[in-house]
Amino acid sequence: MRGYSERLGVPVSWWLVVTACVVLLGTMLWAGLTVTWAIIIYVGLEAISAAVLITWGAARITVTEREFQAGSQRLPVTSIASATALDRAQTSALRGPRADPAAFLLVRPYLPRAVYVALEGRPAERPYWLIGTRRPDELAASIERAAGAVRDGLADQDGVGQAGPAAVG
Repeated sequence: MRGYSERLGVPVSWWLVVTACVVLLGTMLWAGLTVTWAIIIYVGLEAISAAVLITWGAARITVTEREFQAGSQRLPVTSIASATALDRAQTSALRGPRADPAAFLLVRPYLPRAVYVALEGRPAERPYWLIGTRRPDELAASIERAAGAVRDGLADQDGVGQAGPAAVG
């Protein structure tokens, strides 16, 4: 099975906005100080901002034949009931007014669409996962393929779907 992998990196436009903010804040902090202090202030602010953006965008989503991983959280595909790609309005609703506080959310404001992952039995501690992504249709299909392959494999192991002795002729 072909897996899925995506890193939720911060877009270039956010880097430009943060750099503009660093220039503005750095100029305010530098006022009346020497050029040496200006360099220290600008480099320090940009380094802190870069560390925050890199850390924030380092989250990775992967789907393998046995496991779904979103950020640091892992979920066996046997626990997945279904995965659905959501549009902007549905994603917005599940991020806000319709969100369940117990759900696991890995969303970013620069990712307007997400995938809703329903869990088997809808456990109270994590009723669903909402995962922001740039490719929701591809992610949902990959999760469904992995979960379906495991379900089919379990069915074959249990003898369901196999030809029994009477059928072999």
